[in-house]
Amino acid sequence: MDEEFGKDTPERGGHGGREVGHVSVLLKEAIDFLAVQRGGTYIDATVGLGGHSYEIAKRLGAAGHLIGVDKDPAALELARERLQPSSELEGDWPQITLLHGSFAKIGERFGSASADGLLADLGVSSLQLRDTKRGFSFQAEGALDMRMNPQAELTAEQVVNRLDERTLADVIYEFGEERRSRRIARAIVRSRPIRTSTQLAEVIAAAARPMKSERIHPATRTFQALRIFVNRELDDLQALLKAAPRVLKPGGRLVIISFHSLEDRIVKDALRDGVKQNHYRLLTKKPVSPGEEEIDRNPRSRSAKLRAAERV
Repeated sequence: MDEEFGKDTPERGGHGGREVGHVSVLLKEAIDFLAVQRGGTYIDATVGLGGHSYEIAKRLGAAGHLIGVDKDPAALELARERLQPSSELEGDWPQITLLHGSFAKIGERFGSASADGLLADLGVSSLQLRDTKRGFSFQAEGALDMRMNPQAELTAEQVVNRLDERTLADVIYEFGEERRSRRIARAIVRSRPIRTSTQLAEVIAAAARPMKSERIHPATRTFQALRIFVNRELDDLQALLKAAPRVLKPGGRLVIISFHSLEDRIVKDALRDGVKQNHYRLLTKKPVSPGEEEIDRNPRSRSAKLRAAERV
């Protein structure tokens, strides 16, 4: 389950004395499972602010190639700045290619057996949550947008104000795993028009009182559902996983970090099916989760799960 947090957390310092901007979740584990080879070609399918990508690039050397993909052009601009070599690495830095778009298109953009490794760190980032104009967070007032790609057509405001009550309830239940979906959808329809994130959160909170065991805001699951639906996150993930065996070279590694059960279930099933079809050798029998030290340092990592496989 997503919490009202991104998959990374702000931190100062880092290479070259510049502000790093975030600490990537399960960074060491992801890099270890990728087993980065000097001179290889690696795809970071969710380059974000470049945390994982920088660690990959450090290991590639001048003959290597790092390809970063992201739906969010704002993230790509920050990643471009971050993915500059420090002075001691300047002569041994790989080719960097940054591409705007969904990782669902990886199968179309890259040829067969073209990558030595493929990484995807799913979910919403702190950069997106902190920008109140984008409406990902209910902690501050902002327009109900929620598009990771600002060029996409569908916004959360359109979903909230245009879907009929039954369809809206189905979206909230399917993508948010919210048992109170019908009650919430009814309240949303009665409160239309809803224009801001805080207005929507207030409507949900009034309709869905917290359950005794609930430690999250009543709006958390609905906001997750809207974000997943607007960005076609699960469809895109399935497309990525379908393309991965063709894109990876023999011995190439696939590493996926997910943040809620819907994503993790899709990844688990895809890797299991890949083993049956002799595409993969499984590297993680159970998902790898952050240790106590990482959770203490970065509470936003708590729900992360990493799964990995090697192309055979």
